[in-house]
Order: sequence, then structure tokens, then C-alpha cells
Amino acid sequence: MLKRIYLDHSATTPMDPHVLDAMLPFFTQEFGNASSIHGFGRPSKVAIEAAREQVAKMINASPGEIIFTGSGTESDNLAIIGAAKFLSAKGKHIVTSGAEHHAVLHTFEILQDQSFEVTFVECDEFGMIRAETIEKAIRADTTLVSIMHVNNEVGTINPVDRIGALCRSRGILFHTDAVQSFGKLKLDVKEMNIDLLSASAHKLYGPKGVGMLYVKRGVKLEPMIFGGSQERGQRAGTENVPGIVGFGKAAELSRLSMDTEMPRLEKMRDRLWKAIHEAIPDARLNGHPELRLPGHLNISFMAIGGDEVLMGMDLLGIAISTGSACTSGAVTGSHVLKAMKFEGSRLGGAVRLTLGRHSQESDIPMIVKGLQDTLAQFKK
Repeated sequence: MLKRIYLDHSATTPMDPHVLDAMLPFFTQEFGNASSIHGFGRPSKVAIEAAREQVAKMINASPGEIIFTGSGTESDNLAIIGAAKFLSAKGKHIVTSGAEHHAVLHTFEILQDQSFEVTFVECDEFGMIRAETIEKAIRADTTLVSIMHVNNEVGTINPVDRIGALCRSRGILFHTDAVQSFGKLKLDVKEMNIDLLSASAHKLYGPKGVGMLYVKRGVKLEPMIFGGSQERGQRAGTENVPGIVGFGKAAELSRLSMDTEMPRLEKMRDRLWKAIHEAIPDARLNGHPELRLPGHLNISFMAIGGDEVLMGMDLLGIAISTGSACTSGAVTGSHVLKAMKFEGSRLGGAVRLTLGRHSQESDIPMIVKGLQDTLAQFKK
């Protein structure tokens, strides 16, 4: 039987069995509505508040500063639209980068269509957004800056602590999309001067369909969903109790294992890249060579398109992702790599390999051979 290897943990992760165990009672025995004040509803309310505390511990926040949402995308939307609209009387200039996730980029584009003025700053050759670049973009009427903590495609870690300090000194709200770093890198919203932070459960072995938004105490947002007073009036609708419970458990497990798991993934990532580069010398590493997420590789193969690499590896039972997407039969390069000024094969031949808890060093030879066989088959 063909062994299957999963190298797409930045897209999603398998649910941890302990997370599932924590969730199961809230599908059956503890089914009460958390907004109900009777005996059936109270256990659900207690469970939500316990999860809120577990998630808050991950980023040194207070439980009351955590709002649960339906996804990281919804959290990005609420943070950006909610803050920009609430502060529109103060100013309508907002700042982000051209290398952000589409959940941020498209949200800024929508605001641009609604008379907000947006500055899309450029990244450097590593995909990094530097604080100096943000400083040059800030104006007297700037109210919001949104820069991701870790780039989801190339894995580069942005200096959000410096950007946060800059924004705090200018009285500007700072939002960071931490979907890729939450549960993998240490986050401290106080030390990093973060006002708004987005995360998602399914990136850290939790369930899909639940996200969170940290909102610093005192920061006001204009709600996007109306109908009830749930989540401090910021997100109406009956809470997804099992999902929230799962998010809390996943956050707790990640917090407890981070100090051992992340160094393991970092070592395996470096050994995997060394083995790939030795076997395929013209392969190019994309993103910052050192300031990158543990377990994350983005590589360009100069003699083959990223889509061909993905399909070839998939036939061998190895799941990776591509830095380009097919739209109406035409291959369009990654907007992140384009923002990094990549062209030709460096742009079109990019793929992403991301490791996780179940990744083993013993898989490295099979991964490298799979890449070699895929390239050889393409040349034929």
C-alpha cells in the first residue's frame, strides 16, 4: 500500500484526538444554548468561558478581550472593517501590504470602494514588511495598520513588535493576522503592542469553522453581524459551543507543547531543505532563510511548474501545495511572490511544504525521491 505523507499543515491540520474528546459532550449531553440561563444552558456558558481563558493565555490577553468568530477570515473582516468604520470620523487612511492573505487584501479593497484611502506597502525580497516602510506610509489621518505576523506562503516572520510599537506611538490601531503563527510562535499582545489579532482553530489541530479575534480593552469596533448580544455585542448568533471548546483545548495543547515541538520542526525543516538542495541543486528557497516559521518551506523548481510538482507528488501520495493557482486554464503566479519581484521559473515553479506534529525525519528520503521522480517524469 502506498504510504501517504501530508506536507500541507499551513492549509489545515488533522484534529487532535484530545480535542475531539473535549468537544463530543457538547454535541450530545451538554447541548444547551449558552445564552439560556437555566440548568441546560449554564454548562455551555461555562465551557465557552473556559475556552476563552485557554485562548487568552496563548497571547497574554485577558479572557474578556477574546471574541469567538466563525473563522480567521471573519476575524480579519471584523477587525479591519469594524475598526476602520468606527474610526472613519477621525480619518479614512488605512495601511496594509500587498503580500497579505486575501482575507485581508480583499477586505481593504472593499473599503477602498467605500471611499477609504488605502496604501498597500511593498515587501522586501524575502517577503518581509519592515517597520521603516510602514513609517513612511503613515499620515496624519491614518487610523489603522494591518500586517500579518507570518506570511502564509513563504513563511517569513514580520517584525510586528516594531510595527506595533510604531503604531502605538502614533495613536494608530494595529491589527495582525496571526493565523499562521498562533500556536507555533510565542505571542504577547502587550509586549508586541497589538490592538487586534486574528487566529483560527484548524491551523493548530482544532476544528474547522471557529476563529477568534483579540480586541484590546478599550478598542471599539463597528459590528458586522447583528441580531443578538453574544460575544459582547460584537458577533451576534448562537455560539458554536463544540467548536469553541475544541479551539480552547487545541490552544492549551499547543501552548504546552510549543517549547519542544517547534524546535523539532525547525530542525526537520532545515534537514529537509538540505536534502532537497543536495539532490536538486537548482532548487531555490523562497522567503527569509532564518526568520521563518518552523516547519515551513517554500521552494521554486526552475525546470518545472509548481502545479506539475503538486500533481506529480500527489500521484505518489505526498500532499504539498502550490504557490500559483489555475484560473480559467491560465496559470497565475502567487501574488506574494509577485510582490517579492519574482518572475519566470522562480515565480511559476514555487511550491510550499509545511510540516506538522505527525511529520517524521524518516519521511525525508521518500519526499526527496518523490521530487526527483516528479522532475524526471516531467523532463520525459
